[in-house]
Amino acid sequence: MTAQVLYMSNKLNILQHEAIELLKSLIATPSFSREEEKTAAIIAKFLSAKEIPATWVGNNIFALNKYYDENKPTILLNSHHDTVKPNPQYTKDPFAPITEDGKLYGLGSNDAGGCLVSLIAVFLHYYDNPNLKYNLIIAATAEEEISGSGGIEYTLPYLPKIDCAIVGEPTQMQMAVAERGLMVIDCYSYGKAGHAARNEGENAIYKALKDVEWFRTYQFDKVSELLGPSKMSITVIETENKAHNVVPAVCKFVVDTRINELYSFEEVIEIIKSNVQSEVKPRSTRLRSTSISLEHPLVKAGITLGRSYYGSPTTSDKALMPFPSLKMGPGDSARSHTADEYIYIEEIKKGIELYIQLLNQVL
Repeated sequence: MTAQVLYMSNKLNILQHEAIELLKSLIATPSFSREEEKTAAIIAKFLSAKEIPATWVGNNIFALNKYYDENKPTILLNSHHDTVKPNPQYTKDPFAPITEDGKLYGLGSNDAGGCLVSLIAVFLHYYDNPNLKYNLIIAATAEEEISGSGGIEYTLPYLPKIDCAIVGEPTQMQMAVAERGLMVIDCYSYGKAGHAARNEGENAIYKALKDVEWFRTYQFDKVSELLGPSKMSITVIETENKAHNVVPAVCKFVVDTRINELYSFEEVIEIIKSNVQSEVKPRSTRLRSTSISLEHPLVKAGITLGRSYYGSPTTSDKALMPFPSLKMGPGDSARSHTADEYIYIEEIKKGIELYIQLLNQVL
């Protein structure tokens, strides 16, 4: 083993160890969405100890590589440090970073702490390299779990121009090159109140049922090779009326729509409005479907490394990025938000190594 190979091996081992220790600190510190101040402080302190200037905006932390050059293109390395609240079925302390049988347990270990600390390690690996073809920015952001406006969306205006990004989410280090968009729609069916015993009024629930059936059976024509068909699901139905003997005048129901990259939200809204009687009000059109070209350098590098690519059914901060982004990270999405969440230690180690191998082909 040459001195250079030995040096790089030792450097990688140190990065992996530090990343795992950082993750343990993050697990031990509650960081529910909009309450991430303490984990932001941990990340800022970690970077400061490496003599890396970090900027704190809201509950978001970001830093630029040492030799940042505005004339070079820039890659953003991003993941989130907020978590959902612990599943009530936990049998372990969600804030105790317990290691058993090669697994690191704890809330946020898999989603997305393992991804975040791996990307931080990768940023450290390249931080003081003066000869990079791209700049690198690390951003540990907030509010991803609630798609809040105080996370990556809040941070982006503070950053220099970004050309592309790697978004750390648990994908078993395969490449999620596309994501379905998420649009939640409130629908209101209007009738006329009356006394149920006297067969008065016009029942808004019955009117709503016709529209509910349309949502249940409608199929979009355009099917994506990566994401499959777009999908609509009724998830809530209610009336303001709580009396058993009053015919309801208004019935509200909620539609969860997951839209592939072949439709804009505006097209979907028009399709719905032309087929239902209910009033249609989208809550937000922020979380749009996204995709990155299979010819993009990041994706081509991943294919060279034997990584597979797919379309992800879940939504992440990738949806809020107005530039090409690749979702990829250690861990398994199936473990996210489950009781006794965990990530394998080896997944983190391998994730750091694969991220570096991927970027070596680009940088």
